[in-house]
Amino acid sequence: QAVVDFERLSEHAAAFRGHDVGFCCLGTTRSKAGAAGFVRVDRDYVRQAAELARAGGCKHFVLQSSQGANEHSRFLYLRVKGEVENLVQAVGFDRCTILRPAVLLCARQEFRPMEWITQRVLGVVAWVFPTAYSVPVETVARAMVASVLQPGGGKVEVLENKAIHELGKA
Repeated sequence: QAVVDFERLSEHAAAFRGHDVGFCCLGTTRSKAGAAGFVRVDRDYVRQAAELARAGGCKHFVLQSSQGANEHSRFLYLRVKGEVENLVQAVGFDRCTILRPAVLLCARQEFRPMEWITQRVLGVVAWVFPTAYSVPVETVARAMVASVLQPGGGKVEVLENKAIHELGKA
């Protein structure tokens, strides 16, 4: 494990060398970092990490994105997620897997009131529609690992929430 300064990521290129697979779950919130900070973390840092990983020999990059990611979205969050998906694909990995989970169900250290309410409501909805609106973070992590262990579905593979659930249980 290497600790890097994302503001000076190029100085940490050695940490990205010699790995066959790269996993990226990097992200922040607009409320925490502001709009410019959100774009810097969720798009720019991820792009730069992908570029360093590729230059270091990484062949398969696995990116956690978001359900609804679309570079043409009117919503900043979804637009940035769509932009970074395109940027990571353009890096030229032999294989790129993009996971688009719905609302992530997890226990956070910090308290986010709206997220807490949403998770409670979606937790109940998940009993009826288990793959529609949410996914536990543990399921996403298992799906990310499983995507590497299974034969690829092409150069770029995009896994939506239902496929994440299925792969995460495999």
